[in-house]
Amino acid sequence: MPQRSALRPQRRRLLLGAALLPWLSACGPQPTLRIGLLAGLSGSVADLGEAARAGAQLAVEQCNAEGGVHGRQLELLPRDDAQDPEQARAALAAFERDGVVAIIGPTTSAMAEAVLPASARANLVLVSPTVSASRLLGRDDTLFMALTSTQHNARQAAHHHASRGWRRVLALYDTRNSIYSEDWLSAYREAIGTHGGRLVQALPFNSGQPDSYQQAVRQLRGREGDAIIYVANAVDTVRLLLLVRQAGWRLPALGVTWSATEQLLELGGREVEGMSSVQLFNRDMATPRYQAFLRAYRERFAQEPGFASVAAYDATQALIQALRQQRPGQSVKQALLQAGPYEGLQERWNFDLYGDVQRRNYITIVKGGRFVAVN
Repeated sequence: MPQRSALRPQRRRLLLGAALLPWLSACGPQPTLRIGLLAGLSGSVADLGEAARAGAQLAVEQCNAEGGVHGRQLELLPRDDAQDPEQARAALAAFERDGVVAIIGPTTSAMAEAVLPASARANLVLVSPTVSASRLLGRDDTLFMALTSTQHNARQAAHHHASRGWRRVLALYDTRNSIYSEDWLSAYREAIGTHGGRLVQALPFNSGQPDSYQQAVRQLRGREGDAIIYVANAVDTVRLLLLVRQAGWRLPALGVTWSATEQLLELGGREVEGMSSVQLFNRDMATPRYQAFLRAYRERFAQEPGFASVAAYDATQALIQALRQQRPGQSVKQALLQAGPYEGLQERWNFDLYGDVQRRNYITIVKGGRFVAVN
């Protein structure tokens, strides 16, 4: 009898443990939600990609500090597309194997066009912070764009240039991202014409072919204009500008949104002083939301955020808001379309029916080694 009595408490404990096991398992750590980041993290477009990665990373870390999404922590998985279509498609396939819920990126229009068919097959949403090519607009696909269209930006630039008296304009443009550069030039040509000006000549170069830089600059000989637009990334813009200066031309240098990164200032120095471009944001904005982001970004990365950082932060925050509001059975795409409007760092914004946006832009001019908004 004493022996049976001693066994009963032990048996009760075993039975109680078995009953509690499913409940304890349910209360354990939840698996992370994986978000992919597809960007050019190497080569001449790395400044754009690294800035986007930093902005997305900060948004993810802040979300995790707040408890994540329904108790699940987020994990950002970056992959480099190297501005190469095959590498971009391979990265997207790897994201699919990783089970990511969505992808932040790509960061150039050429890479977006390259991976769109694969993202549609995989039903993986792309939320790009910096893609803006007009032929990607108005399509019911898996691409969401957080940046105003290239055509809109080119028209805004043309208006500013005409107001400054630059009515005969030359251009050097990168054919490696032709979906962006040719789109920009087409819209600009039409817009400057409405102001009584014209795009005198657009000369191509290929970012992957070093000889093409010299060849493009040599073709400027005999061309008369009031200014030169560089439709390229920051590294190539500075490279071309230095070649133009060495050839003896002192025409004003005009930039585009693509090149308006902090690397342009670092590499260009005094040569880019006075360069104008259309920007997503005003670096001197005094609103509490932007200033809080600015302090956090500086503390986390020990550098200033660029337009890609701001755009990627906004894009990632939009995705997080959509995931938090996503209903059972609802796709990520449907959630993104319905979860807005989104509180951006400098304005409230939203996606339209096709995942496109209309956002405020600023004309900026490089003054004293920094971008200064003039409108």
